[in-house]
Amino acid sequence: MHRVRIKICGLTTEADVADAVRAGADALGFVFVEASPRCVSPERARDLVAQVPAFVSTVGLFVNATAAEIAHAVETSGVGCVQLHGDEPPELGATIGLPWVKALRVGGSSDLAAEAARYAHANALLFDTWDPDRAGGTGQKFDWSALDALPSGGPMRILAGGLTPENVADAIRCVRPYAVDVSGGVERAKGLKDAARMEQFARAVHHVSYSQP
Repeated sequence: MHRVRIKICGLTTEADVADAVRAGADALGFVFVEASPRCVSPERARDLVAQVPAFVSTVGLFVNATAAEIAHAVETSGVGCVQLHGDEPPELGATIGLPWVKALRVGGSSDLAAEAARYAHANALLFDTWDPDRAGGTGQKFDWSALDALPSGGPMRILAGGLTPENVADAIRCVRPYAVDVSGGVERAKGLKDAARMEQFARAVHHVSYSQP
């Protein structure tokens, strides 16, 4: 039986952290990108991470940050994993000293298979929707069948991009990912989560994943 993991991203309040954990999130994401409406400072993230119970992972999200900036945010906040959403070179991952995830954008002109191979040493690859202006958080889904062209094997796959309680079950059946990542699909406003939608999302994931062979 394959259980799909759930990552809820873009958390900004203690209440939302508690609600996400209660809903069944396996991982919580904190955005260290100033341009994002979901951004938190490393100091603010430290307060939120302190509320996370044992056995729930914490992830820091970055876009084209330097190794020094990542190290400072990680040390200050206490997150246990790093997610890279920009044009970071693969070599940067080896300097982090923590598990790291590379986000790849689907739907642009880049060769997805080549990009996946380039980051083959990441602990996981996250597939998000390509947007000419934003590195993530678009709220739009991509054609999930685009991932069929990727060779089997390689890092674990995390599916993101426009996932909601209404479509995540279909997404899992199509892609069969290791994990799913949601942010805007469970919000009542930018950076503010909706407890009921987080619970609905988790129920949808658990229903389909537990029934898979």
